[in-house]
Amino acid sequence: MPGLGALGGLGEMRHLGLLGALALLVVVGMVTRPDNFATASNLVSILSLAATIGVITVGATFVIIGGGIDLSVGAVMALASVWATTVATQSYGPVIMAICAILVGTGAGLVSGLLIAYGRLVPFIATLAMLVAARGLAQRMSDRKTQLIDADNAALVDLSTTRVLGIPLLVYIFALVVVLGWVVLNRTTFGRRTYAVGGNPEAARLAGIDVRRHTMLLYALSGMCCGIAAILIMARTTTGSSTHGDLYELDAIAAVIIGGTLLTGGRGTIMGSILGLLIFTLITNLFILNGLNTSDQLIAKGLIIVAAVLLQRRNLKERAP
Repeated sequence: MPGLGALGGLGEMRHLGLLGALALLVVVGMVTRPDNFATASNLVSILSLAATIGVITVGATFVIIGGGIDLSVGAVMALASVWATTVATQSYGPVIMAICAILVGTGAGLVSGLLIAYGRLVPFIATLAMLVAARGLAQRMSDRKTQLIDADNAALVDLSTTRVLGIPLLVYIFALVVVLGWVVLNRTTFGRRTYAVGGNPEAARLAGIDVRRHTMLLYALSGMCCGIAAILIMARTTTGSSTHGDLYELDAIAAVIIGGTLLTGGRGTIMGSILGLLIFTLITNLFILNGLNTSDQLIAKGLIIVAAVLLQRRNLKERAP
């Protein structure tokens, strides 16, 4: 199976290359900002930022391996955070708030999946429509205002402030999502079917896989990850806001591509995506520490994405008979 082959030699070699890029960025940080980069507080800042986008990246990895794309992840996360921080929801306590965020995210993903799998809409169009609709609904629900988490629901904020071995709890939640994602993708029938559907949908259908149902579930999974990410960003910012997650789809999709997942589907790994995410997060951190312009940061990220896609195309041509 093509996807499983990516877990072999080629995938491991790519992971080594990504680790080398991470090491190079660490050296750059040590040289340019020796006093600020290698500090415990900066490490925690990098991990906390990576945690929120990282959970979304796990869901995006499944969708892209399955041959799709999800542009709505940032907006769905914002909608989930706003819905969970409404006065009516907060009155039920932090547990219900967290459940609400997950259900809203999963529901939005399910709608996208239904439109794509059964409505026959192109994933780009369906998720673009969800991006616009989710962001608009979040703005309408919040009246474009930031909604603060009540003091009675401080347990939610504790995910960011409580530390174990010096690391916030939200980072452990991110790690748990990554482990679960890896297990599902590599050790379950669902994961094998994801590779099959992304590699060759018609062959997967002939093999007895319900391709439409599986595609719908992939987008629901992505939405669920957005709901979990909403919990993490609420903990970090103590707010729910329609502005949360702006351009998160860029970082998530870019991390997946840099990690070696093919945009055409059928090949990719969770660990590659996470390494790609850490590269992007380190770049962001280095730009901030060195006081560089945000616009220059976006340009650099754009160039990295183009380079990663061109490298993919070159590798595919080299492997073609």
